[in-house]
Amino acid sequence: MKRIVALLLAVMMVFALCACGGDDKGDDGKKTFVMGIDPEYPPYSYIGEDGEYTGFDVEVCQAVCDLLGWELEVFPVNWEQKLTQLDAKECDCIWSGMTILDSMKDAGYVISDPYYDNTQVLLVKEGSDIKSSADLKGKTVAVQLGTSGESLLNGDLADLKATFADLVTCNSFVSCFTELGGGSVDAVFVDYPVAAAYAAENEGFKVINENLGAEQYGIAFRSGDQELCDQVEAAVQQLVDNGTYAKIAEKYPDIVSNLTYLNK
Repeated sequence: MKRIVALLLAVMMVFALCACGGDDKGDDGKKTFVMGIDPEYPPYSYIGEDGEYTGFDVEVCQAVCDLLGWELEVFPVNWEQKLTQLDAKECDCIWSGMTILDSMKDAGYVISDPYYDNTQVLLVKEGSDIKSSADLKGKTVAVQLGTSGESLLNGDLADLKATFADLVTCNSFVSCFTELGGGSVDAVFVDYPVAAAYAAENEGFKVINENLGAEQYGIAFRSGDQELCDQVEAAVQQLVDNGTYAKIAEKYPDIVSNLTYLNK
């Protein structure tokens, strides 16, 4: 009898441990929502002067968590490995100016409705002889690894890439811009709002506003997380309806006109 009781107790402990293992609540009982971001992607996600993560996406996500009673944890990902890290449950979503790709949908990821209409442009130094993509022949161009810009240059814009002297891939846009500032590259292939934000804050750079590829931003969740996606989207819509979304967007004038929730 003692052995049977001991066995039953052991089984109960296993079930208890399994239940705890799936609990993502913090010490205060709140659900912890882990947001995967590129930490060097202003104005969407970056480290502010106070050393804290901020940006349009981060602020909206914080407002969503406040509305739903969740605790927000921001997790910086390696952008090239972002989906691998999402699959490994290192974060609950990728929400950081992420371009919606058909390949993500085909792979089974749950993707939110688009919230931003984006274009790819060129960032060059003031005084550059590059006036459009036609002037990139024989030039060295930089692009961030794992971005839609890199995908375009290896796909639809492969003919354009073939005219370059070299294509330099960097781990972040900050690295791309550093290469440009130091003269190691002649131009950076980059998302418009990121280029505009950098040029506004750093003298000596200008945006060649030639549309080199239209795309949309969305939030990626793991396969099977449709309910989580729906919760987040419903909360975002509430923020739009109560004016909070627009107030956050006012802080980021370079992107306001292309935010789909505000320009339907």
